[in-house]
Amino acid sequence: MQRSLADSRVKFRHLQCFLAVAQFGSVQRAAGSLSITQPAVSKTVAELEAILGVKLFERGRHGAVPTREGQLFMPHASACVSALRQGVDLLAHAEGAAAATLEIGILPTVAAVLIPPVLKRFAALWPRVIVRLATGANPELLERLKAGTIEFAIGRLADPERMVGLSFEQLFSEPLIAVVRAGHPLALGAGLPATSLEDFPVVLPPFGTLIRQSAESLLSAWGVPPLSAFVEVLSVSTGRALTLENSAVWFVPLSAVEYELAHGMLVRLPLPFAGTGEPVGLIRRSDTQPSPAGRAFIDAVREVAQQRMAASAVSADKAAGAATGQGVRKRSRK
Repeated sequence: MQRSLADSRVKFRHLQCFLAVAQFGSVQRAAGSLSITQPAVSKTVAELEAILGVKLFERGRHGAVPTREGQLFMPHASACVSALRQGVDLLAHAEGAAAATLEIGILPTVAAVLIPPVLKRFAALWPRVIVRLATGANPELLERLKAGTIEFAIGRLADPERMVGLSFEQLFSEPLIAVVRAGHPLALGAGLPATSLEDFPVVLPPFGTLIRQSAESLLSAWGVPPLSAFVEVLSVSTGRALTLENSAVWFVPLSAVEYELAHGMLVRLPLPFAGTGEPVGLIRRSDTQPSPAGRAFIDAVREVAQQRMAASAVSADKAAGAATGQGVRKRSRK
């Protein structure tokens, strides 16, 4: 392969199709995401392989898996596509056009509480940007980030092997809690025997997620016997519906149900053990820089996260003060 010849023949469409197939592991799904036909994707990837003189994918019953050469090429293809998009977005913003597009991944359990205040700040500086939010489980967000289909993600710190090539900046931490609907029998008692959960549906985060590990640790510390039946779901709207309509006990990150708790729709169970705080952070690729719009969005995320941390500290101080005051009053009565 002659390097100069290959450089001149590789086009944006080649890189776009290559990254889409790498992300979805399927030519058919890649074609759907790009709104083109499956033969067109196959032909474009074959053209790129011919230009580079290497095989980029192993195709079989399990879809299209990047070869060693494909894995080596992926970060450079992603960086090239990202740089081109950043340049177009920068020119569009400078001329006042509504052409900039920002693609972001975020966990559904934190999206509702974080995105509204962030978008208010962001829109004041970039009022003509299309923001595309991709929600999903943490492993899915990391794969999207590595494939270059999102600019950055707001998620959780994963195992070291999953974080290769990625950086993590902690924004805040949140505990896993158990909630029920207002008026639920479990919310009426002062103490909760571990066997109480057997009488109601239980909703847990999906297996393999970090918050599922926290839920299992919490159940174990509580002394709950192995559950014979439960529902696994990451969707906040589905978890909320099961809790309100089916009297389920829902193990969920606090931020996902702040609105419902504040308005009395859901009630936090007085568990004998507190759930550990799980860090939520900004996840970025180590080999790319955010676009101008991306940097503005990241700054807004940091501001909102700092406000959340400050508000949490004030709430903790008030709670500690109230507990101390109760203790003093009890001793004075004695």
